[in-house]
Amino acid sequence: MELIRVSWCLVSQMGVRIASAASTKYDKQPASSSRELFSEAAREAFDETSITPADLDAVYVGNFMGDLIEDQGHMGALLADYVGARDAASVRMESACASGGATFRQAVLAVEAGAADVVLAGGVEQMSTADIEHVTDALANAADNVFENEQGLTFPGIYALMARRYMHEFDATREELAAVSVKNHNNAVDNPLAQFQRELTVEEVVESKSIATPLALYDACPVSDGASAVIVVSDEFAADHGLDMSVTVLGTGQSSDALALQDRAAITRTPAAERAARAAYRDAGITADDVDVAEVHDCFTIAEILALEALGFYEQGEGVRGAVDGETSLEGEIPVNPSGGLLGKGHPVGVTGIGQLVELTKQLQGRHPNQIPDADVALAHNVGGSGASTTVTVLGGE
Repeated sequence: MELIRVSWCLVSQMGVRIASAASTKYDKQPASSSRELFSEAAREAFDETSITPADLDAVYVGNFMGDLIEDQGHMGALLADYVGARDAASVRMESACASGGATFRQAVLAVEAGAADVVLAGGVEQMSTADIEHVTDALANAADNVFENEQGLTFPGIYALMARRYMHEFDATREELAAVSVKNHNNAVDNPLAQFQRELTVEEVVESKSIATPLALYDACPVSDGASAVIVVSDEFAADHGLDMSVTVLGTGQSSDALALQDRAAITRTPAAERAARAAYRDAGITADDVDVAEVHDCFTIAEILALEALGFYEQGEGVRGAVDGETSLEGEIPVNPSGGLLGKGHPVGVTGIGQLVELTKQLQGRHPNQIPDADVALAHNVGGSGASTTVTVLGGE
């Protein structure tokens, strides 16, 4: 096993670079379809580079609910055709809300392995064409149907259980959870791709409509439509084609856990994220202290707090300090979710992991609307379900 690990480390040092990254606005867009949204993001990605659809070896598509909401499966081939890459290998990747992160990681591994030189890793989700009951039922497919869904649990309820236990164990308050939502919604105000562009106060979050005690409406991410696309290439392809690209994939990690909360040793930790982070840090040759900016999976306010601890930014029980003390603000020691996160920017579920990488690519290129000064190392954390699958990606700038 040690020889295999060293081998992969050497391969990753050969280099995978981001040629371009683009995204649609995340919002409710019922007049659009997945194929239209994906094509929009892909066209913008191609416009940013000299790479054309004919150069693609593969098209990987992150999508969770196409067959559940749009009655459309087989999206890999469909969307490869729509972006003008009919001859490329294509596949749809599904890992619940971590579909985007898993899609990107598989694209990176394909390039690292020498199986491809140019891969379009994209994500798309069209959620707003269905009523909220249908969407909730579709999302519940990411939970354990026997031990959670059939007992009446939805994801707000699942994350509410995690929040209540966390508050009990670590004396966290409702207001401390709300501070995460305030920070991320306020960050979204200046992001033109964000669904919500309105500042909130702690009082507004706490007093918003209850959805599952202790969580309220503004503790939760919205229903969103959108698409994002990232084109990754090998160092060799970049050199051969005279491409000057400043963003490099330093490391990736992915891990899983029990699907149902009842089967986990504790519900105030996310071990899959801990393992994915360790793998990504090892791959990149860094530690959590080296990260300058992060986009983490804040589907609910408690989720960001758990992420901060799993990623090694805080000890367990200390993650609530991040937003409250301003340490994860735009001016803080470790800015988290300058895009607005899922809470402010939106959460088209199969897209989110790719969208995070679009935001971080802009950070490392120095062109983000909420630019973090001197950001050289960026991290993306993407979660499926309540933590049963997680990807962590580390990017570097030059």
